[in-house]
Amino acid sequence: MVDTNTELADLGLRPASVRKNWNAERLYEYAVYSSEARVAKGGALVVETGKHTGRSAQDKFTVRDEATETTVWWDNNAAMTPSQFETLWQDFRQHLEGKDLFVQELFGGADPEHRLPVRVVTELGWHSLFIRHLLRRPTEAEYQAFSAEFSIINSPSFRAEPARHGTRSETVIAVNFARKLVLIGGTSYAGETKKAVFTLLNYLLPERGVMPMHCSVNDGGQDDAAIFFGLSGTGKTTLSADESRQLIGDDEHGWSNEGLFNFEGGCYAKMINLSKEAEPEIYATTKMWGTVLENVVMDPETRELDFFDNRLAENSRGAYPISSIRNACDTGRCGQPRTLIMLTCDAFGVMPPIARLTPEQAMYHFLSGYTAKVAGTEKGVTEPTATFSTCFGGPFMPRHPSEYGRLLGELIDRHGVDCWLVSTGWTAGPYGTGSRMPIQVTRHLLNAALDGSLKAAEFRVDPVFGFAVPVCAPGVDAGVLDPRKTWSDLAAYDRQAARLAEMFVENFRTFEAYVPTAVRAAGPRAMIGA
Repeated sequence: MVDTNTELADLGLRPASVRKNWNAERLYEYAVYSSEARVAKGGALVVETGKHTGRSAQDKFTVRDEATETTVWWDNNAAMTPSQFETLWQDFRQHLEGKDLFVQELFGGADPEHRLPVRVVTELGWHSLFIRHLLRRPTEAEYQAFSAEFSIINSPSFRAEPARHGTRSETVIAVNFARKLVLIGGTSYAGETKKAVFTLLNYLLPERGVMPMHCSVNDGGQDDAAIFFGLSGTGKTTLSADESRQLIGDDEHGWSNEGLFNFEGGCYAKMINLSKEAEPEIYATTKMWGTVLENVVMDPETRELDFFDNRLAENSRGAYPISSIRNACDTGRCGQPRTLIMLTCDAFGVMPPIARLTPEQAMYHFLSGYTAKVAGTEKGVTEPTATFSTCFGGPFMPRHPSEYGRLLGELIDRHGVDCWLVSTGWTAGPYGTGSRMPIQVTRHLLNAALDGSLKAAEFRVDPVFGFAVPVCAPGVDAGVLDPRKTWSDLAAYDRQAARLAEMFVENFRTFEAYVPTAVRAAGPRAMIGA
C-alpha cells in the first residue's frame, strides 16, 4: 500500500504521513527499529503498556443524543454530551497534526452479511500490528472497494482534560454512534481497540436480529457446534481449545439465522502463569514470529520469557492470528449450535460440576453472568467474592441486558439448543478449604454434554438452585456430582448455598421487570436462615 499524508482528510486529520495497511513484516520491523518493542527468543514482540495494563472501564463514555437516549442502557454506560465530544474531537485532531500515523482497514465479523468495516488509526506501530492480528483482513479485491463504516482513533500520548471534555481522568474512550467515531486516548493497553469494535457490534447487531456474544465457539464437524460463555478465570479459552474439535474463535461471536461467526481473526490470550503442559497450543504461540506479548517479563540477555513473573501486570496478554492455533477454522464460521455451555468458577464450593438448564434457566443465568473471585493475598480476607457481569460481558453491552436475553432465548428455542451450567470452581468446601475441580472431571462431563450422551443420565433437582444435576456420568466419581456430599460439615454447606442463592436473587432484582414470569421463577430459591 502507498503511504500518503492525505488519506485521513475526510476526518479532518492532517498527519505528516499515513502508513496504510502495512503488513506484519513492515510493522514488526518498525516496532523494533523505533524501540516500541523488543524481540523475544523465537521472534515474538515484547511491549510494555505502562500504568494501564487492562481496560479503563470507568473512563469509557457514550455520547448521549436523540438516537442513543432510548437505545443505550444508561445505568451501565457513562454519558458524554455531543458538545463535549466535539471539543474532544477538535483537540484530538490538533494533537495528531503533523504526526506519523498508521491505518488498518479491517472487518469486525467473519460473516459478509453482518460484518462491520472499520478503519483503525493508531499512533503506535505495534498497535497497528495488534489490531491487524485481532480483526479480519480483507482480500485484495475487498481492499479496493473498502469503505469504513466506523473509524477508531487511538492516541496513547493524548491527555484528556476532565473539566474541558467531561471525562473522569486523562484517559478516555469515547464512542459516538452518530458520528461513527471512537476516540481512545491516554492508554497504551491495546485491548481497548479490540473491545471498542465489540461494543460497536453489540449495539448494531441486535437491530438485525443477530446475537452478539462474549464467548468462545468450537465445532466437532457433525452439526454439533458449541458456545462457551464465561468470565475471566472460568476456563473459557482452555476448554474450547480441544484437539478433537475445530476452534471457531475464543472470545467474541455472532449468532444469526445462518449460524455462528467469529468477530475476530485472532486471539488475545492471558499469559500470566502460562505453561506448556497446561495450555500447549497457546504456549506455542509465544515462540512464534510476530506474536505481540504485552507486559510479559523477559530476560534482557537471554530473551527468555517468564510467564510467572507478575511485576509488570497480572493481566499480561498475547495477541496472535487465529491461524497460529493448529486446529483453528480459517473461515471463522460454522452452523447452528447444538450445545450452549455457561462456565462459572464457583469459589463458594456449592455449585455442581455440571447442571442441565431449561431455556428459562439459561436466560436467568445468562442475565446473571455469575462467577466468583478468590480472596487473593490481602491479609485477613479469606472469603470468596461473587461477581455478576450480565450477559457475561456487562462492560461491553450498550443496550439493556433484557434485549440480549430475549434474543438469546428466541435462538435457543428456535434451534433446540441444549444448555448446561459448568462449574470449574471449588469442591469439598469453599476456596481455602476445598480444592479446585479437577480439569479431567470437567473435560469428561463436558465431552458427555457435547456428544449428547449426558442427556440420557438420571438427574436430580438441586433443592437450592433448581436445576437438574446428573446422578452419575461415565468416567466420573459419582460423589463429586453432588457438592453437598463432598462437604464434611453439611450445615456449613447449607448456609453457604443459601448465602449464594440470596446473592443471585438480590442481583436479579435489576432485571425482574424486564423478563417473563417463567424466567423470574427460574432462579435459585433464597433460603434465609437455612
